[in-house]
Amino acid sequence: MTSTPAPGRAAPARPADPNGFERLRPVADAVLYEGYLLYPYRRSSAKNRVRWQFGVLAPRPWVEADGPVAETVAGSAESWYQQTECLAEAAPDAVLHVRVRYLQVQQKSVQRCTADGRYEPVESLHAPDAVHLSFEEAVPRESDLVLPLAELLAGDRTFQVGAPGGEQTEELPDANGRAVRRCHPVEARTTVHAEPLDGRLYRLRVRTENTGRQVGPGATREEALRHTLVATHTFLGGSGLSFLSLTDPPERAAEHARACRNLHTYPVPADADRAVLSSPIILPDQPRIAPESPGDLHDAGEIDEILSLRTMLLTDEEKREARATDRRAAEILDRVDTMPPEVFTRLHGAIRSLRPAGRPEPATRAPWWEEGGDDGLSPATDRVLVDGVAVARGSRVELRPHGRGSDAQDMFLAGRTAEVAAVFHDVDGSVHLAVTVDDDPGAELHGWYGRYRYFRPDEVRPFGTAPDEKRSDGRHRTPGA
Repeated sequence: MTSTPAPGRAAPARPADPNGFERLRPVADAVLYEGYLLYPYRRSSAKNRVRWQFGVLAPRPWVEADGPVAETVAGSAESWYQQTECLAEAAPDAVLHVRVRYLQVQQKSVQRCTADGRYEPVESLHAPDAVHLSFEEAVPRESDLVLPLAELLAGDRTFQVGAPGGEQTEELPDANGRAVRRCHPVEARTTVHAEPLDGRLYRLRVRTENTGRQVGPGATREEALRHTLVATHTFLGGSGLSFLSLTDPPERAAEHARACRNLHTYPVPADADRAVLSSPIILPDQPRIAPESPGDLHDAGEIDEILSLRTMLLTDEEKREARATDRRAAEILDRVDTMPPEVFTRLHGAIRSLRPAGRPEPATRAPWWEEGGDDGLSPATDRVLVDGVAVARGSRVELRPHGRGSDAQDMFLAGRTAEVAAVFHDVDGSVHLAVTVDDDPGAELHGWYGRYRYFRPDEVRPFGTAPDEKRSDGRHRTPGA
């Protein structure tokens, strides 16, 4: 891990962990490598050909080639900036620590030595005991800034969080070649702002922008990614600070929480409110890795047991390709292949939410993410207008995911038909449709345990109406109309 102290004030040596950042690192690393390389961890897998889906901050001229970026909390859309706003109660002598973390894309090119001593790029090199493949890797980067709150209240502070380019060569004598790893420079800056509110309450803003202009509107995504911050997220911590939840703020801060503006990222308090993790993937307050998890599988949204079982079922040839694809994939295979039975047994699920027998149901309403937990919202009965048609549970739609800012796997579903299972309202005010794909053989099972695909209303075309529904103009619709 590369750590680059930012100009401003050098971070002092930290023998312990005063910020709580190291205690947050397992969660932050899961965010950092979410989708980095998905099972089956092979270069030839279709879903690993379009990577880097979260917290992507690319050069602005390329991002805005088709117009300004839609402002949203979700960090799956490609943007050129990311903004965190959160609330903290602070003492007059409080000191704020900020850490910005991301991945820098690195091209690994394997090259064969020719008879005349030159090197030519090839897709793969074969050694007696290994295979070497050309592939895109990533280098983790992080930058730190330490600022007294009093100094920050006197004016915004801006510091550079980019990374230089570079090249490294690894000789591969057993394969008669070499591997060349090359990074292009990433230019970016972070601006920190603080404003006093009521009493000891302050609003803190951290905005990170890609300032590079190396690629223009006509560049390919592959070219743009060379100068991009990937999986960008931010830590906030320090001394004399206590951070408040924006999801469930105390009553005294509720109005200020609603006024916070988070763009392409969302902050949650962690480490008993002594720190904040602002992530392009929306996390719950006080996030943590399940204690049963033996290591990162590059897909924090999946179940370790399932991924481990699937990894065990790879053939020897598939494992050979996975090991050649990426060293982190090789580490996953090694960990799964050597997992003790008692560790694997712990992956078979854990119950954390049951109350002791005989304890009455608490007289509080359900949490906001469950049915009935948010006044006036009901995923099972809510409707949203799409092209003048009321779409709700039971509606039939054609899937039309956008080309930019969509999940890579969703692109494979373009043109397929699906049934809407629910209408969800996100914390940022946006709407998503949960659907099951018609010709998915596991659709019924997915519906049973609530595993859906999610699309925005502008990514579907209705060709039927919800049960007993009419068009907004009063006329009935017929399927296919």
